[in-house]
Amino acid sequence: MAKAIWNNSVLAESDNYEKVEDNIYFPPDSINKEYFKDSDTHTNCFWKGKASYYTLVVNDQTNKDAAWYYPEPKPKAENIKHHVAFWKGVEVTE
Repeated sequence: MAKAIWNNSVLAESDNYEKVEDNIYFPPDSINKEYFKDSDTHTNCFWKGKASYYTLVVNDQTNKDAAWYYPEPKPKAENIKHHVAFWKGVEVTE
């Protein structure tokens, strides 16, 4: 079971996750959507494609762009389409 926690709240939890480049990608149905706000931030990965970001808001605290996902990944990263990964102080365990 993989779990993502920030600010004493569970952001995501799943047995069915993908691990890519030491990052755990949680399926979209495993995230607690009330903590996620869309961000205008985007980055590009040469082999995964264009990443979109979420800002986390938990207990009146904000963690800007602390989660990312690939809405339209390149073919080699199709297994993480819409899956969410974390950084910026989010504790991810498996």
